[in-house]
Amino acid sequence: MPDFKIKQIEIYKSPIKLKDPFIISLGKYTHANNVVIVIRTDQGIYGFGECSPFFTINGENMDTAFVAAQYLAKGLMGADPLDIENCHRKMDEIMYGNSSIKSAFDIALYDIASQSAKLPLYEFLGGNNTKKLYTDYTVSIGLPTKMADNALKIKQDSYQAIKVKLGRSFDEDVESIRLIREKVGMEIPLRLDANQGWDVDTAIKILKTLEPFNIESCEEPIPRWDFMELRKVKDESPIPIMADETCGDHHDAKRLINLKACDTINIKLGKSSGIFKALKIIELAEKNQIKLQVGGFLESRLAFTASAHLALASENIIYFDFDTPLMFTEDPVRGGIKYDKKGNITIPDQIGLGAWMEDDYLQTLEKVIIT
Repeated sequence: MPDFKIKQIEIYKSPIKLKDPFIISLGKYTHANNVVIVIRTDQGIYGFGECSPFFTINGENMDTAFVAAQYLAKGLMGADPLDIENCHRKMDEIMYGNSSIKSAFDIALYDIASQSAKLPLYEFLGGNNTKKLYTDYTVSIGLPTKMADNALKIKQDSYQAIKVKLGRSFDEDVESIRLIREKVGMEIPLRLDANQGWDVDTAIKILKTLEPFNIESCEEPIPRWDFMELRKVKDESPIPIMADETCGDHHDAKRLINLKACDTINIKLGKSSGIFKALKIIELAEKNQIKLQVGGFLESRLAFTASAHLALASENIIYFDFDTPLMFTEDPVRGGIKYDKKGNITIPDQIGLGAWMEDDYLQTLEKVIIT
């Protein structure tokens, strides 16, 4: 195999308007303000990556990620893109944190590596394409009556699970779930996500109150900094607790597992700095019989294709939260995952990531090219 070297990295701002505002306890979002990375090698193979920075979760936004990417790109020039561990070491030496933009580089590197191996990315990661993948669809925070109407539409659109954003007051959140169940019935799975919106006592009170409503899980009920109290919530809650913002990388996962603080863990590439460290979370989860979800932020089908490949890499990954590309007003991605009308997902079988953005779209974007 010839030696590979990174010879050029392109960095693009990719803002895309959402069909409707996406509202969670941490804020309101009208656009997916993403960054796209293209890494080109001296062997003619190039890879695509993308991230969706969230100021309130990973401390990054499109502008800061765009600047940080330029430092990372300069540090990776001339590196072997197939030595992904070394590329991560270089990125971590250049700057602390910035997990979102690092994930975009990581996805592009795995795209290159799996193309070089002439394998689809899921196979390169040790997975196979036999698992059924389907996404839930999310109800944003709003008036309880409007949330119930939105949930009913999701059910009528034939999605197989509904995710509900909560994290306000006891009365508003309980009323929202009560009305949603009135509208959609008791059978379709409901998954809650409080995005750190409750304190410990409120979380326990709400989760106990919601026990009769057949809730599958609740993500991140309390503030991430209060992780030492998460076990108390888990132990008192009749609803399984899923760690999200509390778990960025494998170090966080190890701490949560040692604390017995959660029932399940939500992996997002934008929190873990990409696939390389996500695989370390999966390894820990498998050793400790912890089930996993793979989710995301407001990435397009490009990054969610990487997440779907990852979801095929372990039987411990049983939940899939891949709905945000369906909220976009435009879709600039070619190839990549496809959704049917029930939210079922198919993954491309071509080598590599199998998703990219056309030059015509990229040339409309603000960009920097590092050589």
